[in-house]
Amino acid sequence: MEDLEKINGTLIWYYYICPREVWYIGHSIEADQENDFLLLGKHIHEIFYKREKKEIFIDNTIKIDILSSKKIVGEIKKSSKYLKSAIMQVAFYLLYLKQKGIFLEGELLIPEERKKEKITLTQEIEKELFTAIKEIKNILNKDKPPKPLKIQYCKTCAYKEMCWS
Repeated sequence: MEDLEKINGTLIWYYYICPREVWYIGHSIEADQENDFLLLGKHIHEIFYKREKKEIFIDNTIKIDILSSKKIVGEIKKSSKYLKSAIMQVAFYLLYLKQKGIFLEGELLIPEERKKEKITLTQEIEKELFTAIKEIKNILNKDKPPKPLKIQYCKTCAYKEMCWS
């Protein structure tokens, strides 16, 4: 369990998008909470899957969007634009639970696109997650965030002003 210490699903999610965001989040620097894309994501969370158990906290470390009655860990996303990040976030939850002796399946839920994707924790994904976790810890241990890099996600990012103003 020690490898997962101080790592959460949000850090995994952002690792696959932008290391600078990983540093900000890991250092408790909040994004613009009025960002339209953040607000839309929160709204989607509130209106879909009302009959499921939502926002399950485990060890005060991770927050699972949905734990269905079928014992499936679900993660709600507003679009499939960040598919790799979302898959790895769900896989991280499955790995975290596996290390506690709880073996579940995962599901990525994209209600606006009417998509569901089953996520299974494979050995390859586990290996990739442990590499990502190691790299995240390296990012978090730095005194300053990594230099900003213009990537396709910058235009909708809630940290945009911190990087580019």
